[in-house]
Amino acid sequence: MRGVMAAVAGMVLVVVLLTGVTSALLDGSLPGAPTGRPRDIPPRYLALYVKAAETCPGLGWPLLAAIGKVESGHGTKTGPSLAGALGPMQFMPATWKAYGIDGDSDGRADIMNPADAVFSAARYLCASGVDRDVRQALFAYNHSWEYVDRVLAVAERYRRASVVALPPTVVAARVIAYARAQLGKPYRWGADGPHAFDCSGLTMRAYQAAGITIPRVTYDQWRRGVHVPRGQEKPGDLAFFRMESKGPGHVGILIGGGQMIHAPQTGDVVRIASYGQRTDFVGFVRLTMM
Repeated sequence: MRGVMAAVAGMVLVVVLLTGVTSALLDGSLPGAPTGRPRDIPPRYLALYVKAAETCPGLGWPLLAAIGKVESGHGTKTGPSLAGALGPMQFMPATWKAYGIDGDSDGRADIMNPADAVFSAARYLCASGVDRDVRQALFAYNHSWEYVDRVLAVAERYRRASVVALPPTVVAARVIAYARAQLGKPYRWGADGPHAFDCSGLTMRAYQAAGITIPRVTYDQWRRGVHVPRGQEKPGDLAFFRMESKGPGHVGILIGGGQMIHAPQTGDVVRIASYGQRTDFVGFVRLTMM
């Protein structure tokens, strides 16, 4: 019986979101992503899994994501199934009626809406006692022990990958998720989205998406946090370049593996790039709230 919610095992979010996640399949290629990260999870879905898991004590995002993978391929197959299940998390209509919620606060609970579906899945898993018995909660979601084993296997794969690939905090995960969603958008000096960015406009908006307010310009961002020695930088930290009279003139967001997301210059687009060999490197900053 499809449609009850996903079960999850613990891990408080050692995340990137996404230190490397776009819409590529797990075994496919993702430009700039180190090996071993859960690359099949689209940034939007990873952000939802992470945030929704926080609403249920004992529910880890890898298990919630594993259900999304097994049920719909993270929203690529939304039904109806042969049993009549619908949406990214494959709810039966009766189960949705009992547990469906408005996850994105748009005024309605829509079984086909990824935010609503993922948050509703977390709600159902909580009600099913995922913190006490993960296997039983998964069986409630879909009455098949083969299904339970499959979901747990995918969750373990995500968990192993995240130990290497994901940033250490929820804030870092959301920052990187936002930055990845802007890849390919044009650079425009003075722009801070949503259709174009300059370097500090991108970093400001990325942190804003994580609920953190930072200064607008690069010089002030350089002075905002704690300076981190080379070799101790982490995903979500800011990397600064090209020292000028007032301070560094360029900034990017670290995503791991010696890479960053940045908005380079006029005529270019938001992209992933290596930072280790740049001769104009100034330093790293970790914002104090991270």
